[in-house]
Amino acid sequence: MNPRDVLLTTEKLDVRIGGIQVCNNLDLAIHEQNCWGILGANGVGKTTLLHTLAGLKSVHSGRILLGDTTLSQLPRKSLARRLGVLFQGEQSGFPATLLETVLGGRHPHLGRLGWETPNDLELAMHALQQVGLKGMEGRPIATLSGGEQRRMDIATLLLQMPGIALLDEPSNHLDPGQQIGMLEILHTEFTQPGRCAVMVLHDINLALRFCDHLLLLKGNGDWLAGATDMIATEDNLSRLYDYPMRRIDDGSGYCVLPD
Repeated sequence: MNPRDVLLTTEKLDVRIGGIQVCNNLDLAIHEQNCWGILGANGVGKTTLLHTLAGLKSVHSGRILLGDTTLSQLPRKSLARRLGVLFQGEQSGFPATLLETVLGGRHPHLGRLGWETPNDLELAMHALQQVGLKGMEGRPIATLSGGEQRRMDIATLLLQMPGIALLDEPSNHLDPGQQIGMLEILHTEFTQPGRCAVMVLHDINLALRFCDHLLLLKGNGDWLAGATDMIATEDNLSRLYDYPMRRIDDGSGYCVLPD
């Protein structure tokens, strides 16, 4: 791939939290149309790393670049137009309707005193239709189920239209059918030219289905990264989770199941 197609880069990245070494000397080059999955045992620091890539946590050493610009040099509004984050669970302290909340995704694109336009409203309605929430625009968000709130968060991210999507457990609170449906939407949207996605996942099978590259956080700062078909071996995954794994051909791809 052309180096100019790299959207997100880490150079010798050292991330730590609470005495935990999340990664040490992490070098990644995430190209447009890539979908990366971050896997690792509970407590290894997957969410911390994702938040660091978003500029929400400081690095211990090394640097992160968007294109050829260091992340820390970008103004917050400019950064929000280029990078979007889907958190594990987002709680709003303000009473608002579903539509009002989703329209928040347009704020990085509005002027200082700007208001949402009819086009913004049309985009919001399309996003709600994509995630299956059209017709619920007036519902107070406090009345939504966990799965409905998750789909609302995804619609908000879609409306933000960033080039880079950082997704923390995007399948949280969703039933199996909705997990596949929402991940298909996110994968389709963020593997377009000029876009990419990085997602933290616990489900190995979802990572194998949707991610073309994997980053395995092994603990104590150790990591392994590369193309999914090279990284997702029985040995690597068994070591990652300290539990024997086996890989089987189910006729449509590969699954990883406990041995």
